[in-house]
Amino acid sequence: MDWQSVLNGFKAYLQLERGLSPHSIDAYLRDVTKLHEYLILQKLELSPAQIELKHLEGFIHWVNKLGLGRRSQGRLISGLKGFYKYLLVEDLIHDDPTDLLEGPKLSRKIPEVLSYEEIKAMLETIDLSEVHGTRNRAMLEVLYASGLRATELIELKLSNVYAEIGFLKVVGKNNKERLVPIGAVALKHLGHYLNHVRKLQNNIHKEHENIVFLNRRGKKLSRVMLFMIVKEAAKLAGITKNVSPHTFRHSFATHLIEGGADLKAIQDMLGHESITTTEIYTHLDNEFLKETVMSFHPRNQK
Repeated sequence: MDWQSVLNGFKAYLQLERGLSPHSIDAYLRDVTKLHEYLILQKLELSPAQIELKHLEGFIHWVNKLGLGRRSQGRLISGLKGFYKYLLVEDLIHDDPTDLLEGPKLSRKIPEVLSYEEIKAMLETIDLSEVHGTRNRAMLEVLYASGLRATELIELKLSNVYAEIGFLKVVGKNNKERLVPIGAVALKHLGHYLNHVRKLQNNIHKEHENIVFLNRRGKKLSRVMLFMIVKEAAKLAGITKNVSPHTFRHSFATHLIEGGADLKAIQDMLGHESITTTEIYTHLDNEFLKETVMSFHPRNQK
């Protein structure tokens, strides 16, 4: 079992069986290649099937000494677990050495969230008389109304906008599709952009004809351009928080939680695999919690 043939098989498995994006596939392959490089440096001529837990622990200790962050170590271990899962599926090994491999304990960072007033202020900074103002307003409205990731927004297709029923079909991580509702206000701004700006754009590239949001050259917007638009709106609104497109997603989820929305429904709308990922948005203000208890607990009723 030589490393190159195993890596080729692993790549095919990630592409065909798991349907991962090229970016995700490259990340998995880098993780395994890094392990192989470590073994070579240690003069350990081992095939993937010969690797034991002690070798993997030595590898993690090594990357830790090199200064790899705890979060990156955790992602690296996740990549190795994925690799050994593949070897088990293909019957190339009988025992998984990553079973007892533990990652670093990570603190769950509460994401930056904007208040509704801050969101509103950002939206109102956009000059609708400016050539791309209508498009930019529509993008930010959709981000806040539907909680899309940056990539999901810039990849949004015309054929996946169901305006008549108020839904968007979104292609998320691992090419998983989900239906996300879009509110009337966002739909109004999106419709105005599509009917009065995009429809009049006469330089659309053939491969981007089905993309909703286009740049002035008739091509799909880049992630960098979307970040710049969001940063500029935050700056004009006088917001000093570290704002990005993902901040709109965090704010969308947090505001729904605060409004009493069901956690499972929010998980489905965000496209989270696990409910524990969604639970990070349950960080409600202490005063809000106190007020709720004081108002509704039977022992506090006057």
